[in-house]
Amino acid sequence: MRVEELLKRYTAGERDFTEANLNEANLSGVNLSGINLTGANLSVANLSGANLCGANLTEAKLNIARLSGAHLGEANLTDADLNVAYLVRVDLKGATLVRAKLIRAELIRAELSGANLSGANLSGATLTEATLRKADLSQANLRGANLSGASLTEANLVQANFQGADLSRADLSHADLRGAELRQANLTQAILSGADLSGVNLRWAVLSGCNLRWADLSEAKLSGADLSRADLCNANLLNTSLVHADLSNAYLIRADWVGADLTGATLTGAKLHAVSRLGIKTEGMICKWVDLSANGDHSQIHWLKNGGVEQFFHETLPTVRIIIDAPLDQAAHFALAATYYQITKQYPGLAQPPSIEVSSRRTVLAFKMDSDDQLFGTAYVAIIPFNDAAITQKNLIALMKMIQAHDAGNLTVKESKHVQQLSKSLNQAISKVDQIKISTSFPKIGDSINFFQIPTQMVLINSRDQRISVYHHPAFGKRLIKKSTPVNSTTTKLAEVQRSSLAPIGDMVEFIKGFHNVDV
Repeated sequence: MRVEELLKRYTAGERDFTEANLNEANLSGVNLSGINLTGANLSVANLSGANLCGANLTEAKLNIARLSGAHLGEANLTDADLNVAYLVRVDLKGATLVRAKLIRAELIRAELSGANLSGANLSGATLTEATLRKADLSQANLRGANLSGASLTEANLVQANFQGADLSRADLSHADLRGAELRQANLTQAILSGADLSGVNLRWAVLSGCNLRWADLSEAKLSGADLSRADLCNANLLNTSLVHADLSNAYLIRADWVGADLTGATLTGAKLHAVSRLGIKTEGMICKWVDLSANGDHSQIHWLKNGGVEQFFHETLPTVRIIIDAPLDQAAHFALAATYYQITKQYPGLAQPPSIEVSSRRTVLAFKMDSDDQLFGTAYVAIIPFNDAAITQKNLIALMKMIQAHDAGNLTVKESKHVQQLSKSLNQAISKVDQIKISTSFPKIGDSINFFQIPTQMVLINSRDQRISVYHHPAFGKRLIKKSTPVNSTTTKLAEVQRSSLAPIGDMVEFIKGFHNVDV
């Protein structure tokens, strides 16, 4: 179709030019707003400065076409071919480019805010300084694309592929990148504050000087990544893999990284104020010194000498484990949750719910905390719902008295301080237990639910992964031997002969020595 014919018919009010052949046509600067060019061939055409707002270009061929400065706001380019097209400063605001092919297209300073590019192929495309605010790029292919200086604030980038892409100086603040592929991507000095990067693959990516404040990187894969001088203040790094990552001089103030794997990572010069030193893997870590000052201003430098990493960081979170010799059923689960809810209203130290493991024979409640010194107090309160509470609490007090009696002249200053903190925590728990008023409905539930009468064990685990047994019911593991004997009856008889076997003083001393020293 000749250009003159197209323009004449368009001027006359015709809009449907489906499958028109306009190959190499010169349509620069023309007004074709609202035109229907579905399936049209516009390859190598010149549409620079043209007005195609609201146009329908579904499945149109625009390969190697020139569209610089063209206006395609709200246009529909679903399944369109724009490979190697020249789209510098093009206006595609609010346009639909679902599954569009833009391989090696030039989109320098293009306006794509609010555009839908889900499933689009932009591999090798150039989008330097392009604007893609609130754009939908979910499942889009941007492998090897250049997005340096681009704005992608609040964009939907779920499961998008940015492998090897250049995102240096790009603004991705508050973007959703869940499940995205960013392996070997360049994010130098990029802004990702508040972005959701949970589960993202960032292996061997470069994030030097990147702003990741308040970003969610939980369970992300950052093995071998360069995070030197990156700002990770208040970031979520729970269970994140940082194996052999470079975090030298990184800002990690108030970051949460419990469960993170920093095996072989470099941490020299990192800012670690108000960061947990428990519950992280640090085998083979390289760290000569860290900055513990509140503002990362080097006013509180801590040097790590030989073996200093092992003293400064501990891999295990202090844990109280209650093992019940029966599987948890629905009724018991409900009663247990209701009881702990009532307890936490008066004892906030138990506010974090326990993790629960249920097998065919047993139930394990694990109460994790961020300080070894809280172990005795937490254990004293956590056992309340069970029939074994009194004897377990008695053992905790006996262990405390035993280590206090041994303290004088036998423990170092730091170890004695831990004993004092343990005692303080335990005494606070004891005073609180007397005030805790369980709803009158609970005793009735507890009496009618056999789970709370079942034999238990209690084990304390410190941050060095050392264990101490507080109580082991003599019938634990034996309650099913005589099936003909009612469990309640068996429990009642055994309660009369319960043993109060305490851990040896030597074991308790080693347990205390394994506590993490906050002032190290």
